[in-house]
Amino acid sequence: MSHCGWNRRAWFCRQGARHNYLRARVKIHRWQRFKFTRLPLRLPTVKDEARGCCIVGGGPAGAMLALLLARRRVRVTLLEMHHDFDREFRGDTVHPSTLEILDQIGLAERVHELRNSKISGPTLQTTRGPFTPFDLRRLKTKYPYILMVHQKDLLALLTEEAKKYPYFQLLMGANVTDLIREDGAVRGVRYQTDDGVHELRALLTVGADGRFSRVRHLAGIDPVRTSPPMDVLWFRLPHLNEDIDAPGGAFGGFARGHIVGGFDRRDYWQAAFVIAKGSYPSLRAEGIEGLRRHIVQIEPRLAKHVESLADWQQVSLLSVESSCCLQWYLPGLLLIGDAAHAMSPVGGLGINYAIQDAVVAANLLTVPILDGYVTIDHLKAVQRKRQWPVRIIQALQTQLQKRVIATALRAEEQQGLSIPWFVRAFTRIPLLRDIPPRIMALGVVRVRVKN
Repeated sequence: MSHCGWNRRAWFCRQGARHNYLRARVKIHRWQRFKFTRLPLRLPTVKDEARGCCIVGGGPAGAMLALLLARRRVRVTLLEMHHDFDREFRGDTVHPSTLEILDQIGLAERVHELRNSKISGPTLQTTRGPFTPFDLRRLKTKYPYILMVHQKDLLALLTEEAKKYPYFQLLMGANVTDLIREDGAVRGVRYQTDDGVHELRALLTVGADGRFSRVRHLAGIDPVRTSPPMDVLWFRLPHLNEDIDAPGGAFGGFARGHIVGGFDRRDYWQAAFVIAKGSYPSLRAEGIEGLRRHIVQIEPRLAKHVESLADWQQVSLLSVESSCCLQWYLPGLLLIGDAAHAMSPVGGLGINYAIQDAVVAANLLTVPILDGYVTIDHLKAVQRKRQWPVRIIQALQTQLQKRVIATALRAEEQQGLSIPWFVRAFTRIPLLRDIPPRIMALGVVRVRVKN
């Protein structure tokens, strides 16, 4: 072979060796980088001090239950995945039933000191003029109105009150990743924070983390879902000099297959635009101008107000869903609030039934937790006491959605709301007219805090 051929072979050999060397260096570099980035996950799990009760979810149900248990000397930890309580368009309707509960634990006056507004009944615009279907001021209660309070302020109040007790612990930014299981029972949770993974053991774990409950998913409990025929768009409208006259603090109207309503929040109107389920994309395609046009078609008095709607980012979509779990518990685990039964927004009842769940759970489980022995029968008793009021209200909501709301959403040619004569007659009979508002405001059965 020529000298030139040997030189070419040597050159290719050198290039091959260099190539293999560089590949090896790249592999080493990648392994080192992987090792460096994965190193924090290999740190040992921090084991927190064991508690009597661990509550996942710092919403109304979780905050109320934590407060009631801490007052009764139960060592309780409340875990909230977010770093604060500030969320837009959460349930802000505090009904008389909840105000009575707050009064029993000495917090009603402090809640009224928060920025609030009061609603005693809606004024609906009909083809025959204004119509008020009910008036809460006729009810026999210390608080004959719905108090509109920002939920973040209510949660801050409840947790600040709980911090007065040495048995209470609040952990913000704690994201639950798994349940601790031993001998067929749930014995706490594992959660992630900015500083690593933690393990919190507890005699009882309570899932109060809302309709998309992580605890419920980890426990393998599936809710039975119903899909109401509507979705809701929430947004704010300003108060103007020439404003809507709503003596009861709320207004509403039906026309052309849509529903619009609003609540007086003192410095603005919290408005809702109800649409048929799944129709949001077609509405969005009309642009924000289309939304403004639909609102004015229903309520012409809002013509100036809707000029403030300039972008879809001002609008929040609530996909309406209701559900109820057939079983709210496992050994060592209990679900309450929306985690156990997601409520329709009709009547604004969700926050109030969640708080009632918390009160019943505290009433029935305090002694077993302090005794260190919580059985399935104890947990079953909570569901048995709360399940039937929830089912009655959900059934009433379903009928209202099917017979009134769904009918209104299908009536695209209807120019306004027409109230049947028998409904008007019903509202004029003293013995009958106050039954629906009483059930809505005070619940199917009144729940009280036990000492």
